Amino acid sequence: MNLNSYYDKIRETEQQISGDSAVLVSQETPDGGRPGVLTEAPKRTAARLLVEGAARLATAAETATFHAANQKAKTEADDAAAASKLQFTVVPAAELQSLKRGNLAKA
Repeated sequence: MNLNSYYDKIRETEQQISGDSAVLVSQETPDGGRPGVLTEAPKRTAARLLVEGAARLATAAETATFHAANQKAKTEADDAAAASKLQFTVVPAAELQSLKRGNLAKA
């Protein structure tokens, strides 16, 4: 394999990709690559995977679905993190009654 032409193809493919990153759909490969897995990669990595035939660019619909799923997962993770930070204090019943009556001199 001619390395100059290999890297030329990568540079050409990289120039064709718009934006800083690209959503890719994996292809089945002889070394065990699973087809149909969506992922986002920087332009340079995406170009290399495209040239090697390990992936293809995702369609606009696949890209939108991928970003929506990632946003939903992030929202759920943020909600779970916020819920785990929830703090509460256990107050004995006698102190609660005292607080309800406005008798704060006990503290």
